[in-house]
Amino acid sequence: PVLVREALVALDRHGRMVRHRDRIAIADFSVASAKPRFHILDVASGKMTSFLVAHGSGSDPGHTGYLHKFSNVPDSNASSQGAFVTADYYVGKHGRSQRLLGLDASNSNALERAIVVHGAWYANADMIPAHGKLGRSQGCFAVGERDLPKVFDHLGQGRMIFAARA
Repeated sequence: PVLVREALVALDRHGRMVRHRDRIAIADFSVASAKPRFHILDVASGKMTSFLVAHGSGSDPGHTGYLHKFSNVPDSNASSQGAFVTADYYVGKHGRSQRLLGLDASNSNALERAIVVHGAWYANADMIPAHGKLGRSQGCFAVGERDLPKVFDHLGQGRMIFAARA
């Protein structure tokens, strides 16, 4: 509930930059990577759909499964906090991916750092029984390969992702 309130405040603050305000995503990085912590919220109904999401290796150097720090520094391989807006899709080294624009000072380098939403084998649910946690990204919002189409269907372009710790 705390992060939902913070995300809705961020949605209002960045309203002009966020074209579609019907759904937002909230990445609750206070939760372990073994738990669904990427929540897509239908703003009107309050209904949430949740997915697993990896955090950056620079945010968890000891690979504990918990995010310990955020960074906006290029080459840090860390996750960034704050509000992002979803931009265009492209096909890159992780297949279909979606660019993100950072809306806050804490994530203003997102485009330069190539912080995107993409699917990854190390974010698949079968990593949990095998390793007790997901693998780590280079700061991207990496979701399971089978979940990626659902995430893209829910988000689309011009919607906000809010990343923080409660």
